[in-house]
Amino acid sequence: MATTRQWTDQQVEITISMLLRTGVTLAAAIVIVGGIVYLFYNGNDIPEDHIFRGEPADLRQAPGIFNDALAFRGRGIIQLGILLLILTPVARVAFSVFAFWQQRDRLYIIVTLVVLLILVHGLLATG
Repeated sequence: MATTRQWTDQQVEITISMLLRTGVTLAAAIVIVGGIVYLFYNGNDIPEDHIFRGEPADLRQAPGIFNDALAFRGRGIIQLGILLLILTPVARVAFSVFAFWQQRDRLYIIVTLVVLLILVHGLLATG
């Protein structure tokens, strides 16, 4: 009979801190690369400060962000970094569900799943 090793609280905390640090650092690096690409292609444009233009429709949804980032467009790369930054704490909560499952802590599994569902619903809600 194989036994499964339970994670200690310290191992969970270290893993979560690494996840958060990696997510934020990677997101920042992607935003910086996107900013450099954007400035390379659009750095000489004269800004029209009196006209507000929001993000184009294709950069408001994940498929458009991925398409623009893969096409090496600066705004798409920046949005990809921001999307990764937003998803980093969601990944932390998802990992917490896994960690609590490993520790067999039913109450925290349920509470964390509720938090995860609320986060995912908030991210996917339109309107």
